[in-house]
Amino acid sequence: MKLISFKFLMLCIISSMSASMGFSLAYGAPKIGFILSTMQEERYRRDKKVFEETVQKLGGQVVFASCNNSEQTQAAEVDNLLSKGVKVLVIQPVNGDTATSFVKQAKQDGVQIVDYDRIIKNAPIDAYITEDSFKVGQLQAEAAVKYTHGKGNYIILMGQPGHSVAEARTAGVMSVLKQNPLIKVVVKQYHPGWSPNLAMQTTENALTQHKNNIQAIIANNSGMAHGALQALQEQKLIGKVFVAGADADLAAIRDIAAGKQQFEVYISINDMARRAGEVAMALAKKEEFKFDSLLDNGASQVKTIYTPVFPVDKNKIEERIIGTGFHPREAIYGKSTL
Repeated sequence: MKLISFKFLMLCIISSMSASMGFSLAYGAPKIGFILSTMQEERYRRDKKVFEETVQKLGGQVVFASCNNSEQTQAAEVDNLLSKGVKVLVIQPVNGDTATSFVKQAKQDGVQIVDYDRIIKNAPIDAYITEDSFKVGQLQAEAAVKYTHGKGNYIILMGQPGHSVAEARTAGVMSVLKQNPLIKVVVKQYHPGWSPNLAMQTTENALTQHKNNIQAIIANNSGMAHGALQALQEQKLIGKVFVAGADADLAAIRDIAAGKQQFEVYISINDMARRAGEVAMALAKKEEFKFDSLLDNGASQVKTIYTPVFPVDKNKIEERIIGTGFHPREAIYGKSTL
């Protein structure tokens, strides 16, 4: 009886120690704040998932927030995450100009900043994880020029005003188009919140104004490209007007497979979110990390990591989208009938 009691006592002690150690490990895990400007686009569910998995694998915990493309909401969420004791704040700014104040606020609290996807200007950020946005625009424009034989009326659907990615993607587009004098950009317009509905309205208005004489539409992202397709559908111009987007959302890849859209740029979101998680944890642990170059944001030379981008047309879906696991075959083409 005494032996049984002794064994029972030892088991209780071991269980108690294990639970205490587990609590201690969880309690000691560095908190990493992650703020996205929105969750309205498909790609951001992927950003969030990969980032959280990466941080957790490296022994951290993520406190997440999104802002519905509202600067005021983002300001409140920064306050909220700082109050929760995050060691590092990874932030995708709604506006790269006004987000400077968030960085300075975080720095006063001793929190390090990883700038995600869009540059924050004139602020002391510790790292910047982004794509080569200029290259995205170049790839779109090169495909459009080839498709239209270097001539015709073009619509450029830009994203959020004050957004560094929208600016850089458009600059990449224009760097190619200006070399083709027979191409005329008849509309180049911003769209708050990267709104597909507003992009559809812009396209509708342009088609009306130019009596459907449009040869190409280049959109800063997949959602706005889809909005343009809706406008083309109404005028029975699907397949007759070149349409390019970026981010390779599932709907866009389906449209390419169906011959409705001609081109997308695939940005490796998995790599971008993974590297952001790794850099955040390195900063939390006061470790060094690898970077590609230094970028002047007006306040300092920022350690910058670039995510690769790739062109995708109908012939590249297998290699770039299915082969990399970005979207599964059945999601694109439906279930096989074989």
